[in-house]
Amino acid sequence: MLELLAEGGLLLPVVIVIILVIGSAIKIVREYERLVVFRLGRLIGEKGPGLVFVIPVVDKIIRISLRIVTLDVPTQEVITRDNVTTSVNAVVYYRVVEPNRAVNNVEEYRMATAQLAQTTLRSVAGQAELDELLSERDKLNLKIQSILDEATDPWGIKVTAVEIKDVVIPEALQKAISRQATAERERRAVIVQAEGEKQAAGKIAEAAKILNTEEGGFYVRLLRTLPEIASQQGSIIAFPLPIELKHLLPTVIEPGKKE
Repeated sequence: MLELLAEGGLLLPVVIVIILVIGSAIKIVREYERLVVFRLGRLIGEKGPGLVFVIPVVDKIIRISLRIVTLDVPTQEVITRDNVTTSVNAVVYYRVVEPNRAVNNVEEYRMATAQLAQTTLRSVAGQAELDELLSERDKLNLKIQSILDEATDPWGIKVTAVEIKDVVIPEALQKAISRQATAERERRAVIVQAEGEKQAAGKIAEAAKILNTEEGGFYVRLLRTLPEIASQQGSIIAFPLPIELKHLLPTVIEPGKKE
């Protein structure tokens, strides 16, 4: 038979066809991939990783990656709950955990996940106030992730993380927020200064009370103050006389009085 085929010049084409058939029947699946196999239209299941054999023509295969996919959600125009127009974008991280469901339950799971991420971002951002978008992103990220994860679970997809990247607000509102922040900082500075003066006044009153009750206390304080006065520029030095020394120097206090 082979001789007949050789004589007819058909041996080489037959060998080529056999090699092509065997080659198409052998598939190499990487560790991070799975093959979803349909045989005559019926779902057989996932195969891999490693060396996988399929039936040419009869089997149809779809290669699915199990690695995490980074989905950049385009900027969405949102009106917040307090009627502020903002622009919000985000990034979503997800991966396929059940290839059979990702192929069989949804058409183009990548596109479906991207569209769902956009609508969910608009919905959650629209239910929040501007202050929440600016200061409570972690809470909104978890909320968006929970909604997406629940919605994509029937598709065999696991949403691992969601991060709101930028929140852009109108320029006029930015200036108003800046003025509000400046006023808040000034208010806090005034409060801190007032608290400091209050504490200082309390300490001064306590010190004055001690100086008044202790004999000669005021005079000791006066002696400690003299070097500070002397170090100042000028030629006049005020030397106040303690009241407790009045009985010692009556003529100085009352020079017109005779004993």
